[in-house]
Amino acid sequence: MQFKSEFLQKLSSAKKIVFFTGAGISAESGISTFRGKDGIWNKMKPEELANFDAFMRNPDLVWEWYQHRRDIVHKAQPNAGHIAIAELEKYFDVTVVTQNIDNLHRRAGSKKIFELHGNIERNYCVECHTFYNLPDIELTHSAPKCKNCGGLVRPDVVWFGEMLPEDQFSGGEKAAEWSDICFVVGTSAVVYPAAYIPLAAKRAGSYIVEVNIEPTDLTQFADYSIFGKAGEVLPKILNEVKSSKIQSPG
Repeated sequence: MQFKSEFLQKLSSAKKIVFFTGAGISAESGISTFRGKDGIWNKMKPEELANFDAFMRNPDLVWEWYQHRRDIVHKAQPNAGHIAIAELEKYFDVTVVTQNIDNLHRRAGSKKIFELHGNIERNYCVECHTFYNLPDIELTHSAPKCKNCGGLVRPDVVWFGEMLPEDQFSGGEKAAEWSDICFVVGTSAVVYPAAYIPLAAKRAGSYIVEVNIEPTDLTQFADYSIFGKAGEVLPKILNEVKSSKIQSPG
């Protein structure tokens, strides 16, 4: 794969890099998209399960669906794309801003991550907001109750009709605005408000590199589009960085 010389020049002088990632990179680890065909669940619309009212009406049903999704995530492994992003921390100040809830970036070794839509491996009480990581609660088909107040414990993910966590969005937006290169990986960048982040990077003068298997709505705004799988493209970018002996920050 031959990369555009302008891109290689930008890469050689870059210090701060952001990876804005979406479902496409996780799909390469075998995690189906939100609307994928998951057996019995494909008869139900995600909107009927992934919202607060649905959880309060039938917490056990919604919890069981998320248990099904957790099982898929736990069996998946970070792919070469996730690992390349983590490896690039040796050469740049790297920030990951992800729309994914699967925790694969952290499992791959990335350190600085903003999770715009939450994390399926975290949970919290709807009453007192006590947080529970998965090892802290008994995983059954029934929604667990808070050990402190007895309230229902829900997944720490953003449901339909809910706001993105302000600290995650503002942190991701700031990182994007300060970046020298913003990679948009495995996402069509059409889900707002998350999709504002690469546009904010563009407005601030960052060099936008799209990595996707096909053109998207973002293609017209990207400075450079590389069409292919993240698990193939990103390791090649990492090898390019290694061969050019770009020095590690600090």
